[in-house]
Amino acid sequence: MPSSSSLDIGQYPDLLLRGPARLAFVTSTPLSVAEGSGTYVGISQLARSLQEQNIRVQIHAPACWSPSFTAKRILFNLWVAPRLRRGRYDWVVGFDLDGFHYARKKDTPYIASIKGVIADELTNERGAVRAALRLQAALEKLAVQRADVVVATSRYSRERIVQAYAVPASRIVIVPELIDLQAWAETDPPSPEAQADPPAILTVAHMYPRKNLGVLLNAYALLRDASVPFQAWIVGEGPCRRAWERLRDALDLRDRVTFLGTIPRRDLVDRYRRAAIFCLPSRQEGFGIVFLEAMACGKPIVAARAAAVPETVADGETGLLVDPEDPTALAHAIGGLLCDPGLRRAMGETGRRKVERYRADRVAASFLATVRSALNGQPSARRLTHMSPGVSPVAGGEPVGSPSAGGGG
Repeated sequence: MPSSSSLDIGQYPDLLLRGPARLAFVTSTPLSVAEGSGTYVGISQLARSLQEQNIRVQIHAPACWSPSFTAKRILFNLWVAPRLRRGRYDWVVGFDLDGFHYARKKDTPYIASIKGVIADELTNERGAVRAALRLQAALEKLAVQRADVVVATSRYSRERIVQAYAVPASRIVIVPELIDLQAWAETDPPSPEAQADPPAILTVAHMYPRKNLGVLLNAYALLRDASVPFQAWIVGEGPCRRAWERLRDALDLRDRVTFLGTIPRRDLVDRYRRAAIFCLPSRQEGFGIVFLEAMACGKPIVAARAAAVPETVADGETGLLVDPEDPTALAHAIGGLLCDPGLRRAMGETGRRKVERYRADRVAASFLATVRSALNGQPSARRLTHMSPGVSPVAGGEPVGSPSAGGGG
């Protein structure tokens, strides 16, 4: 549907010809891994990669604390809008709902980059949290309806934006998440001596209900009952951590499962390298940056056949996908990989090859080219919304995704 606040792109022919030199990134997501999780990782890496391509990026984020995250997001957007108009940026890129108020009277192209569709995420919440997310989703709807271009990270997210926010697919382009491979990849796999013993299963997640770790803990109990040797490391914080720790204790898994909280990046890389398997059975993911991290470290993945996960994890190639509500199937997939070092190695090597498609410089270049084409109304941009399943775009029309994983936070 046409937006009543759409910018007349024809007013800026010189900008569209030369491309952007100065961007504003607008985000009220906390600027830390502990609080901002994958959204922060994706935003910060995109900013760095664009700066390496001589694009100036200024990040606008809240500087004050508030007891209400929703209130802070709204107040920040009211505060930042006039500053964006004074900034003389070539593009303003708002992440998720951010930029909705600026877009009401924008003076330069406004791009809504959706890392996670809030209207989709709220379906896994209850009570006050769900009510707060419902308000945030209404603001995200305003953001995408007022945007000149909407960027989704996966086909799944694009479909959810169309369904939840009544935005035509023709206004949405797909650019997947990106990863700094130098920070994660090693030239050689770790030696057998470096592997954890018993073999370790690594999970990295911000602990929201949709991460589904209750099903994972029940799968671990089944593996324990089947006398499968393993240990499990769970990295991250979040509102569900205490409940899942209590479930671990109730299942008598304290000697098998360790909650590590937030750990330094160097320690996290070490955990990835020493683990045998990466597992995260989320019910809902807009993409799943942690799956890229696992592939960069050469680890096979066990995950859920849900949301955007099948676009990122190629079932049978880089990992195994199961029903998100079936702990028996999850235990079977994990146990099968634990018992088959050759399959783990083959899937890990395939993951190392496929993750090259998400290399930071490559995806950043795709972001620039794809958005610029969409602003110009070029057919190449419109075609991105009709690509065959399992393929995501990069600059020049080259596929980013695997045959079953087209790029899916």
